[in-house]
This record gives sequence, structure tokens and C-alpha cells, in this order.
Amino acid sequence: MTSGATSVSTHILDTSIGRPAVGVVVELSVRSGPGTEWTAHADSLTDADGRCGDLPALPEGTTHARLRFETGPYLTHAFFPEVAVAFAVEPGEHYHVPLLLTPFGYSVYRGS
Repeated sequence: MTSGATSVSTHILDTSIGRPAVGVVVELSVRSGPGTEWTAHADSLTDADGRCGDLPALPEGTTHARLRFETGPYLTHAFFPEVAVAFAVEPGEHYHVPLLLTPFGYSVYRGS
């Protein structure tokens, strides 16, 4: 990744067991403005620490990013089979968006 690029990272903590969520598919999509179509940008898989360390920098002109977590295959009884989180981005910023996950709920926030 080049200096000044807009970047996204994430990790998942399964708060029901107090451990990282391993092997969850995560899709990163982008768009260039409100109301425009989402374009798939990258796919990743959470590692042993629940992190996706291989998401590429966002394309120039990206105004919104979306992380879609395929939680259904990970959770035995998933009330939410997927979690999608869309957020606005500014050029040159880094966005760390953790997912705190349980079988019946989730929370996200902008981390550092």
C-alpha cells in the first residue's frame, strides 16, 4: 500500500467465547457516491487472530466502503447470517472497523 492511500482493516471478536472469530469470509465493496452501485473490491478470510490483514487500498474516488461478514457458516445458530457495515471514507485516511459478534447480536465501531 502506498503512503496516503485510503485503507480499511477489520477484525472479529466472538464475545460469546472471548476469542477471535477464525475463518470468517469478509467482502470489501466500494462505491463512488451515494446512490451509486457497490463494486466488489476484495475478499478475505479472518486469520487465527480474527483479522483480515490482506485488504488492498481503496481505489481513488471511493467515497463509501462496505464490509460484509459471512457470519452464518461461523456461528452454529446464527440469527444474523451476515453482517453488512457501510461507512463513508475520506481520501488518505485509515479505517479500522472491528466487529464484536455473538450468536444473537453484534456491534461495530471505528477503531484505530
